[in-house]
Amino acid sequence: MGRSGKLRSGSASKLKRWRKGHSSDSNPEGRRYRLAARGRLLAPRSENSNLTVDALKLHNELQSSGPLPAFRDVEGAQPCMEDDTNAETKTHRSSATFLSGLSDCTNLTFSKVQRLWESNSAAHKEICAVLAAVTEVIRAQGGTESETEYFGALMTTLEAVESPESMAAVAYLLNLVLKRVPGPVLIKKFSDTSKAFMGILSSQAYGSSTLALRWVLSCLATLLRRQNLVAWNYPVTMQVFHGLLSFTVHVKPKVRKAAQHGVCSILRGSEFLFGDGAPSLHPAASSAAKFCVQEIEKAGGAKEATTTLHVLTLLRDLLPCLPASSVKLCCETLLRVMNLSHVLVTACAMNAFHSLFAAQPPSSSLPAELNAQIITALYDYVPSVGDLQPLLAWLAVMERAHVNLAKLQWELCWAHLSRLFSVAMGSFLSPHTQVVSAAAQTLKVLLDECVAPHMAELGLVSSATPSGPAAHVCKMFRAVEEGLMYRFHAAWASVLQVLKAFFESCGCQCHPIMRKCLQSLADLRGSPHFPHTNLLDQAVGAAVATMGPEVVLQAVPLDIDGTEETLDFPRSWLLPVLRDHIHAAPLGFFCTYFLPLATTLKNRATDLAQAERHLEAKIYDTLQCQVWNLLPSFCTQPTDIVSSFKALARTLGMAISNRSDLRLIVCQALRRLINKGCQTDAERAEVGRFAKNFLPILFNAYSQQDAATESPVQRRSVLDTIRAYLTVTEPQMVCGFLEKAIEKLTSPENSEFTSAVPAAGSPCWTWL
Repeated sequence: MGRSGKLRSGSASKLKRWRKGHSSDSNPEGRRYRLAARGRLLAPRSENSNLTVDALKLHNELQSSGPLPAFRDVEGAQPCMEDDTNAETKTHRSSATFLSGLSDCTNLTFSKVQRLWESNSAAHKEICAVLAAVTEVIRAQGGTESETEYFGALMTTLEAVESPESMAAVAYLLNLVLKRVPGPVLIKKFSDTSKAFMGILSSQAYGSSTLALRWVLSCLATLLRRQNLVAWNYPVTMQVFHGLLSFTVHVKPKVRKAAQHGVCSILRGSEFLFGDGAPSLHPAASSAAKFCVQEIEKAGGAKEATTTLHVLTLLRDLLPCLPASSVKLCCETLLRVMNLSHVLVTACAMNAFHSLFAAQPPSSSLPAELNAQIITALYDYVPSVGDLQPLLAWLAVMERAHVNLAKLQWELCWAHLSRLFSVAMGSFLSPHTQVVSAAAQTLKVLLDECVAPHMAELGLVSSATPSGPAAHVCKMFRAVEEGLMYRFHAAWASVLQVLKAFFESCGCQCHPIMRKCLQSLADLRGSPHFPHTNLLDQAVGAAVATMGPEVVLQAVPLDIDGTEETLDFPRSWLLPVLRDHIHAAPLGFFCTYFLPLATTLKNRATDLAQAERHLEAKIYDTLQCQVWNLLPSFCTQPTDIVSSFKALARTLGMAISNRSDLRLIVCQALRRLINKGCQTDAERAEVGRFAKNFLPILFNAYSQQDAATESPVQRRSVLDTIRAYLTVTEPQMVCGFLEKAIEKLTSPENSEFTSAVPAAGSPCWTWL
């Protein structure tokens, strides 16, 4: 067969092509089909036509009774009534003409059934017929079509019908109405109703049709869910519940699913569990757990393990709502079946464990000690680094297990985390990138949800031999730090992400034990052809944000002092990292470390320029600008405004006046200091105390006419800074500046670039 869009060999010569320039001509020469159609159109019509009024009427009825979309039940989980796979599909197009009790049914419970009357499904037609008949009976007896009346009539009908199709239709309608019948009615009629349901289950358990079974199981689950707490003390209630449980391992998947859904809805959603004085767990939970364990033990180590898989699927949903003793029994059983070395059984067991931990049940279901015991036991089932799916499942289970344990008892969780970190770091050597990514994600989640929330309680971790929880943190960090060794080089990208998360979670308290790691990162950053510079910069930036610039620079110095013989500057990459990540840092550190460095670099640039070494002068001038660019970051929520701003204010004022190249940076720093740094009244007062000095300088910079201020960006930046500073200035001083401005504005000597007059009529500075 030829490829799509290609012609067979030799067929091109047989094609009739347009002549050049005639491709848009209409009415082509070949008109064979058009002539044939015209001949039929003009042919004489036969007098005895088959098109009659009755035929048209029948055609319209057939067209209007097309199939409707599949209808869904209340939970929206499955079609409300679908034909059995073995049942013959039948069409009853005339049934919609005689369902007199369906279209005008006044009970809203059956509103969706009214949309089924045009369906082609025989099962849907049976539902409509049963509802119409029951409605007519209720009306004939003078009923009001209440849910209780429908319940009684349908139960009577259920005992009378014999065919599986009619039984399934009645059961479906009962499933709808049972959810609206008053609870006292169901409690009073529990014995008779459950007896009828159990009789149908026993008679239809191994029949060819499963429709009736599925809906009767749903009815039975609804009936049990509506019983009160007292009813569960009676043996008959538990007997009915055990009957429902027996169908959770049925051979038919739809029946089994309906039974499992019913059992879970009973244990989780019974009405008495949500009332006042409700018990924490359902009284039948232990019985359900014993049934599951017995079924698994009965199946033993069968090769196919079908029943075991069915029970494990049920346990996945039941484990979070079982008591602690039952959870322990079930978990021991799960660990035993994992020894069968059956891939599907092991996967289902891990899925059940994951569901248990992800639900985060209360300590009444899963105590911290039991959680820790399960974690320890799961280390016997660690897959090899080459097993992709089993290792992914194991990591996911261990992640949820430790998160849940941290919620219950964080000290115990930390005692187990160090071992998990060591095992997870071994997964970084896996040849599968999915495993490496999953291991990194697991460690980041554990740091974020298990470690970070409790670091404030730990205090500062010393670099000496720590003890208690601090020792566990050190072991965790050492395990991650080993990821910088060369044998992990294929996974360095993921290791750097985990280190970043570690710095973010523990950097504030654990920086004494992290300095060696920072030095290793700096050495890696300086190595040639290192492929992950962006990730490394982000990791170091996280350390800057949590530890502070002073700690990071003690571990990784800039090595820039203005006296270099070569212009390599191997640590200059730190300056952009510091600029992007400094916040909540002491302003005094900028004054004592970076301000003298900027001055030294500027003087060196000036000397080199005078010596006509312009390239070197440009490099040092760029470096001093990068140092000054750190100032706005230091002004973001600084920790020492009251004590340190006065030492910096005069330098900033002189930079605005004399250094046009720094004016934008200093103005940005002042705005950020006022808008994001001054959090208390004392801080605002300290910055506002220098308004009488800063505002005249800013007015002069805004109004003077020179090359530096010709740029609209420069002038707008100064204006925005004036507006910000006025918010922390005393009202009396603001009024004084306003009067001076009005006086200058109305002066006959005023021009567009008239200089503003400083406060108090004096241009001198008095830095207090």
